[in-house]
Amino acid sequence: MRNKIILFVSLLWCIYSNAQIVINEIDPDTNSTDVKEFIELKSIQPNFPLDGYVIVFFSAGSSSPYNGISSYYAIDLDGLITDGNGIILLGNPQVTPSASYIIPQNTIQNGPDAVAIYLGNSTDFPNNTSAIATNLIDALVYSNNSTNTASALMSILGETVSYNENSNGLASTQSIQRKSDGTYEVKAPTPRANNDGSGIIYNGISISYTSSSITEGQNFVITFTTDTPVQSALNLSMTLNNSSFNSNDYTGNLNVTIPIGSNSISTSIQILNDGNNEGDENMKISIGSVPIDYILLNNNIIIRVNDINFVVQPWGTPVRPTYGLCPRVIPSGYYSTLEGKAGNNLRQAIQDIIANPNMVRVHNYGDVYNVLKEADQNPENSNQVWMIYNEQSISKIDYQTDNSIIGKWNREHIYSQSRLGLPSTFIPNGTPDGINVWRLTTGSNDIEASHDDLHHLRAVGGQENSTRNNRNYGVDYNGPAGNLGSWRGDVARAIFYMAIRYNSLNVVNGDPASSPTGQIGDLATLLTWNNLDPVDDFEMNRNNIIYNWQMNRNPFIDNPALVNYVFGNLTNSIWNSALSTVNFNQKSPTIFPNPAQNQVVISGIEKLSNLVIYSISGEKVASYLVSNESQLDLNLPSGIYLVKIISDTFSTTKKLIIN
Repeated sequence: MRNKIILFVSLLWCIYSNAQIVINEIDPDTNSTDVKEFIELKSIQPNFPLDGYVIVFFSAGSSSPYNGISSYYAIDLDGLITDGNGIILLGNPQVTPSASYIIPQNTIQNGPDAVAIYLGNSTDFPNNTSAIATNLIDALVYSNNSTNTASALMSILGETVSYNENSNGLASTQSIQRKSDGTYEVKAPTPRANNDGSGIIYNGISISYTSSSITEGQNFVITFTTDTPVQSALNLSMTLNNSSFNSNDYTGNLNVTIPIGSNSISTSIQILNDGNNEGDENMKISIGSVPIDYILLNNNIIIRVNDINFVVQPWGTPVRPTYGLCPRVIPSGYYSTLEGKAGNNLRQAIQDIIANPNMVRVHNYGDVYNVLKEADQNPENSNQVWMIYNEQSISKIDYQTDNSIIGKWNREHIYSQSRLGLPSTFIPNGTPDGINVWRLTTGSNDIEASHDDLHHLRAVGGQENSTRNNRNYGVDYNGPAGNLGSWRGDVARAIFYMAIRYNSLNVVNGDPASSPTGQIGDLATLLTWNNLDPVDDFEMNRNNIIYNWQMNRNPFIDNPALVNYVFGNLTNSIWNSALSTVNFNQKSPTIFPNPAQNQVVISGIEKLSNLVIYSISGEKVASYLVSNESQLDLNLPSGIYLVKIISDTFSTTKKLIIN
């Protein structure tokens, strides 16, 4: 009996907790320009933290891909808290009084649409996610006319009424507001206040700043602004310390006073340069307690402090590649067993090296972030990593630590995790334990090792990682719009490595199903990518670093020509490493002008070479024979092209822009 009572009380608590937050008011339609849109939430208890909740906006328009009931905007509420009235306001910058969370103007659609509160995170609801009832806390379906009620959304969300903001013919000056009985009415907006006029009228305090990123040695201005002028002097005290960022890193006044009759005050903080490379850090602007009739609209603001004392490597980034500056740190005789072999014998000889159970080490998934901070380090700034696909750098400290992927980088499995065929019992170990803790692989059937294999794990922007998902290369995924393709050869060689390293994995032609069958595509595309995007110093450096951890190398990075002997048109030919040697000592040719119009000059070519021009999608558009200094007449549309120059001992690829 006692257990039943406990279960009943627990159920009631769960229901009560989930009902703590409701949609209190929404104003999706303002006068023509939609610059004062807002949504207001209300909690049963005052000062209620909203961690674990998300607001999702759903469209009922006929153009929506999910039968007109898909999401178009989501707000993660982690870190937000309601005020003493249980109210929190989220709205455009022009909304008065000020909102605690800024929504870009012209975001909230006029209807027929819906807004809902869920238990979850914004990452659970990427744009075009179908409306669901799972983990639903509260919902409001609305429109701006009486004829279109979004019935499909009402059915899914369990709502029986669609509220018409234009029921009084005043949609641009009225909002939809919740009444005490849980129904809604339409009247003049009451942002950041109880809809019935009761409760505390707060004077909101906003914190603004000159930039969300600052470099050591620079000054930084913080401004505090109230909704209305203060009636008595308002003293504010703040702290900036956060983890390793402390009082030794800055100087300035942390105590300010807004004088009577004014509504703002500013203070200047100087970020100090200590001359040491400590890495980028996060400063946190935090205000302590404020008088009872004030409310902090934003607080605990993170500001990036960029360390100016970073290290620069002699080689370039993937979009500004260099060749031959980073040595191939290959143990003597590492590939000697490949000589004179062909076909399956060659494949087996490669596997015997890279899956050697007496040599190859397996580290856990928790170590991956630390390895990528070294292996994918931006050559131009040692405090950053270089993100594949995104083709740009990001601070090392911006790695994903929670469910938020916006502005973060995380670990990308080049050979998609869902395609590895991992056993259902496999649980990755997320605790980093360093380079000196490892297990030996059990060999080429050790599929669990594939999850943590560093040769196919790369730093990538969180949102782009989600976009790529488990799509096949070339036939489906080609990177974000406008990318230069600097990563494509790296991807090809990582996949070729995986297909040899693990018996159950393969690379095939076409667009194979996304189920975890051990297949990934497209082979034809990846063969082309291997040729178009040659191994640069960045890729060679990460191969060296990964060898230090795993004690195996990617043979297709050390010997790119090997790809054609294993996967391409030379599978019946005998491998001889001497015939595949590339001369990295030749001076890199130059192309000028670049950007160009109709003519370019190619110089610095020591011997007769083939020059082939490809579109960014990999289509061959022109070819020439060149030597010494050659002038080429081009007739190409505006765009970005890849120029590959090849001789019997040299290969390089350049980017060319045609205006």
